[in-house]
Amino acid sequence: MYQLEAWGRILKEMEHYSPCSMLCPLAILLLLHLPTVGSVAPQPFTPVSVSTEEFLVIGPSEPIIALVGGDITLPCRVSPVMNVENMELRWFRSKFSEAVFIYQNHQEEMEEQMIQYTGRTSLDTDFLSQGEAAVRIHKVQAADNGQYTCFFRKGNFYEEAGLELKVAGVGSSPQVHITGPEEDGVRVVCRAAGWFPKPQVQWRDSSGGKFLAFSETQAQDGEGLFSVEAALVVRDSAVGNVTCSILNSILGQEKAMAIFIPEPFFPKASPWKLVCVLCVTLLTFLILGAAYYTWRERSIKVQERQQREKLRQDREEDEQAKQAALKAIDELQADLDQRKAEYLAAWRKAQLYADWRKDIFQTWPVTLDPESAHPDIVVSHKNTSLTLNDAVPTSASEGKYSILGLVGITSGRCCWEVEIRNGDKSMWGLGVCREDAKRTGWYQESPQKGFWVVGNYEKGFCALNSSTTPPSLCQVPHRLGVFLDPEGGDVSFYNMTDGSHIFSFSQTSFSGKLFPYFMIFSGKVSMTICSMVHEPEVPVPLNSFPSSEKEPVSSDSGVNGAPSGPASPLLP
Repeated sequence: MYQLEAWGRILKEMEHYSPCSMLCPLAILLLLHLPTVGSVAPQPFTPVSVSTEEFLVIGPSEPIIALVGGDITLPCRVSPVMNVENMELRWFRSKFSEAVFIYQNHQEEMEEQMIQYTGRTSLDTDFLSQGEAAVRIHKVQAADNGQYTCFFRKGNFYEEAGLELKVAGVGSSPQVHITGPEEDGVRVVCRAAGWFPKPQVQWRDSSGGKFLAFSETQAQDGEGLFSVEAALVVRDSAVGNVTCSILNSILGQEKAMAIFIPEPFFPKASPWKLVCVLCVTLLTFLILGAAYYTWRERSIKVQERQQREKLRQDREEDEQAKQAALKAIDELQADLDQRKAEYLAAWRKAQLYADWRKDIFQTWPVTLDPESAHPDIVVSHKNTSLTLNDAVPTSASEGKYSILGLVGITSGRCCWEVEIRNGDKSMWGLGVCREDAKRTGWYQESPQKGFWVVGNYEKGFCALNSSTTPPSLCQVPHRLGVFLDPEGGDVSFYNMTDGSHIFSFSQTSFSGKLFPYFMIFSGKVSMTICSMVHEPEVPVPLNSFPSSEKEPVSSDSGVNGAPSGPASPLLP
């Protein structure tokens, strides 16, 4: 597990390198699998069994604080205590390949070291035998601030720990000077440079009170150190001294400088100027009040006129919409009557409605799935024919013998035909069922149980629907067509010999995958899935509506007296 994580980290970071550099680790990995003679030093990340010498790497729990320009040590140790001289030790930043320091094979490795740390790092080796290792960074820079990770590996086992380095720098003392009068006060500017991180600037008066309103700008030089400039406008001539303080929040060190502002520096206010300002302000309010009152009165009148106009337009539009709706109703009624007449004429002439239905349904290549078959089901003819084993008694059994189609159906309109032999002398059923429907032992075939089936049962040929008494059908077909529309919620059965409609499960909500279903309860019936051959089509109007008038029912009528002639694609 540890080797996979290590290789995953290395390969992820190699995405940023050239193809040649990516081939090198792969070549090393292949060489490690070659047989070797004599003892060979263990290579990094060799994918063999995990070493039993496991350990835990522990870093400092608190951030390490370093001063700009000074030296700092990043320590890590292992638990339990063990000698780490023979381990691979690595300190890196955010990426494994961005190494700050690498110690391997008892020496420092320079190839993967980041340029900014070249010549500025060293390893404290005094306590390696006691499980402690520390990297010293010389001449700390502002860029050294951030998160670090120390990585220890021995053989095939490795661990790592994180630590944080906070770099702090105290810059120059603030320089404060007066730049001159501004508005009704005196502008005082405070400047300081060489601080890290961004310092906090505060202005205080002689009593220690803070000034909250002042402007501040900060900039960062090439070495990452901050310079700050804060400008304060003092309007109270009695303030006297003001102090600018610069604070380093990490070290808690502060530098401050005070300046005295003589009272003559403040501009003198003329009494006439104050009176003039008050008069202008009062006059402005009076003009604005009069303008608002005039605008408000005019707006009210405009709104009232607009509302009256809108009411008149609304009444006219309502009247026009009413007339248009009445006209549309009359046109729709006339069109409906014409379509009913056309439909009744076509319905009386149509003979093979199932053939027309096949044109809008895809022929589904059904093959039987022997894995889903009952042991007493015999499958033949390239998994397209089934019958009951001759050893099974012809009388009713204690269970049902069933089999499913090989491929399930979730969407699209599809159909298939089944040729039935000895169907009138046996008990059988066919249709579709859900993938999770129970088919072991004695089970009930109904839409509630996930079965949409017609067949020959004790009460004759019928469809098993949700009603208490299944509707009996007139005759047992010798060639039966199944038309399935999962998205439309419809399963329809047709007698393909004369094209008459048998039964439809309509307005059904299917969930999951549906499979063609075949069941034999008793008898010598055989079922064969045959190709659907198109007969000459009889033109039937596609946009016709079903008739609400009663028509004579022939001997080939479907369930509940449904005519065997044309119907909508979903309803018989």
